[in-house]
Amino acid sequence: MTEVRRVAGCHPFLWDGLLAATVYALALWVPPEPHDVGPGPSTWQVVVFGALAAGPLTVRRRWPTAALACTLAGMACYLVLGGRQGPLMLAPMVAVYTVALKSSRRTTVAAAVVAELALVLGKLVAFVRDVRAHELVMFDPRLVSIVAEIALAAAVGDAVRNRRAYVAAVEERARRAERTREEEAERRVIEERLRIARELHDVLAHHVALINVQAEVAVYVMDTDPGQAREALSHVRRAGQAVLEELGATVSLLRRPNAQLESAPEPAPGLDRLPGLLEAFAAGGLTVDQRVVGERRELPATVDLAAYRIVQEALTNVHKHGGGAPATLRIAYAPGELRVEITDSGPGGSPPGEGTGHGLLGMRERAHSVGGTFEAGPRPEGGFRVRAVLLSADHSPGPVPLVARACGMGFS
Repeated sequence: MTEVRRVAGCHPFLWDGLLAATVYALALWVPPEPHDVGPGPSTWQVVVFGALAAGPLTVRRRWPTAALACTLAGMACYLVLGGRQGPLMLAPMVAVYTVALKSSRRTTVAAAVVAELALVLGKLVAFVRDVRAHELVMFDPRLVSIVAEIALAAAVGDAVRNRRAYVAAVEERARRAERTREEEAERRVIEERLRIARELHDVLAHHVALINVQAEVAVYVMDTDPGQAREALSHVRRAGQAVLEELGATVSLLRRPNAQLESAPEPAPGLDRLPGLLEAFAAGGLTVDQRVVGERRELPATVDLAAYRIVQEALTNVHKHGGGAPATLRIAYAPGELRVEITDSGPGGSPPGEGTGHGLLGMRERAHSVGGTFEAGPRPEGGFRVRAVLLSADHSPGPVPLVARACGMGFS
């Protein structure tokens, strides 16, 4: 059946021509019934009107309405001449079926009604012409069979059209779902790449900056103060060890794509590790004035990690570009949110040509990932300021929408 449909779809005119020839041949081959009304059509009339009824089926797919009109004209004339319904009745049935297949239900009903009226009227004319059969006009079952056959053809065509429309809709939904899955997979890949880039930047930038500073110190005082040089190299060693540990934890987490931060093999860094971070900066020569406002509380792991990384990156930037100026770190615990602000009184940003901007971008992404806001820029009085408001939904009075909020810090 599938092969037949494929051939019919590839050669529609050939297939329909074969169908029309078959119907026409059957009409010529089947002998008339003895009880038909009147003397019946002559041979040449059967040949002519049979061809007029069956021939239009050849173009039924391209011009279904025109094919139906021609078929009805030929079949009605054939019935008026007293011809039997027989195999030739297949021609208007196929034509009505094709109209139902190609048109709406309203058009199908209209076409079926017109076809029934035309054929019934043709049969009635034949009945009325034969006076002997006049009493059987209203009760002849062949009139009912005409209506039933046309109605059946219309119903089958409408059902097939609805089924094809349903199958096409299902296939289209499947294609859209497939495209959606592909787009979702691509989006997840992009997000994962950004997450890996952010994690690696946050892990490496701070410690590499400290290693660079301490290495320069060691080179500078190697001859004049060997003790200080050894201390600087000790800081380099500890920073390198910290890089290796954090890289190991990060790679271990990235190898588990479905793992959340709470299920990481090692605890993700949070604000509880700030003292060690500030000591590392102090060893590198950066003075940080830390102030905490509000009652400390446990934060969600995502918020805690975001806050730690923002502080780490902001202080790293101060250390690299602040020209040795001290920094101020303020952390405020407010209802439903955590506010972080890092300021310095240095030159107010990185020198021209230095920096890639990935640090600021990473801090902004981390703030937005927890539904917070972020802003960074030079201060009017000099220096640079980084502000972040991180939402803490589990401490909020209700669900916290992930929308941008005003960045007023409100520190006292």
